[in-house]
Amino acid sequence: MDQANAEQGMEGAAGAGVAGAGNPGSGTRCAPEAAGAPPRSFIYALGRVQPRFPRLAVEKEFVQVAGRSDNAGLTDREVLHAVLSQRQNRYLARQLCYVLTVEGVETYLLHPRDPVDFDQLVEAIRPAPRATDVDVVIGLRGPMASPDMCNGLTLPIVVFDQIYSFDVDALITSLPKPKGADAKAFTASAEEMFARVVQMADNAGATDEDRALNYLAVRYPAIYARTSEAFAQDAWLTGVDVRPSTLSGARTIVDVVFSYTNRRTDVTEKVFARVDVSDEFPFLVTKLSPYYER
Repeated sequence: MDQANAEQGMEGAAGAGVAGAGNPGSGTRCAPEAAGAPPRSFIYALGRVQPRFPRLAVEKEFVQVAGRSDNAGLTDREVLHAVLSQRQNRYLARQLCYVLTVEGVETYLLHPRDPVDFDQLVEAIRPAPRATDVDVVIGLRGPMASPDMCNGLTLPIVVFDQIYSFDVDALITSLPKPKGADAKAFTASAEEMFARVVQMADNAGATDEDRALNYLAVRYPAIYARTSEAFAQDAWLTGVDVRPSTLSGARTIVDVVFSYTNRRTDVTEKVFARVDVSDEFPFLVTKLSPYYER
């Protein structure tokens, strides 16, 4: 599989208060920001989308709708997915609130920029969720939700432009394996690399560093191949560091540095990828290359 196909596989296998989030409800994507307005806060987060009933009346309405169908043998989650997936029940999907949890912590309330994108939220509610499920949310962070918006939850609102969901096992399977690499060893190294990224402390996908790291984790297969090669050379991943790039100027660019230390010689080798995080959608500037301390 070539890198372009691998990245596609990685992606596919991934009110008034809301309108105040950088004016996302205006529909004018290219409008300049108002003078004196705070800078936009972009989000590129990895987590799990969880539905919530915001009010008792919404929950009771859902129970009545579910009761009209034969759901014998289905789990609660399967019933929820089945009901919300039916077009005539889309009004219920709009009534629910959707929470993104990061490492099990409730982090954001999600709201689509375009109402059509409620479909993305429904698709993220898997009928049979697994511990390895991951949802990638890309959007803008807005104000804090009021307590009455989602049954008392006061979390930052994220107005999203894209959500894609995948299973970690599917992600690993889609990665191109280095020539001659042992399949089992490559899978183990790739899983460890992904776990290191998503378990890094305080990674809510809100800072430039978090966004760059999360982008590479789901869109750049080369970091997994390099980690597998390091393991084969008796080296282990000893550090992941994100630093401002010397190329930063008009644009915000960061260097993501991966450190590998040989277990026998204790010599550390560093490689890095350069990522532009100036806008909502990060992109690769420099492919994985040797990194030298200045």
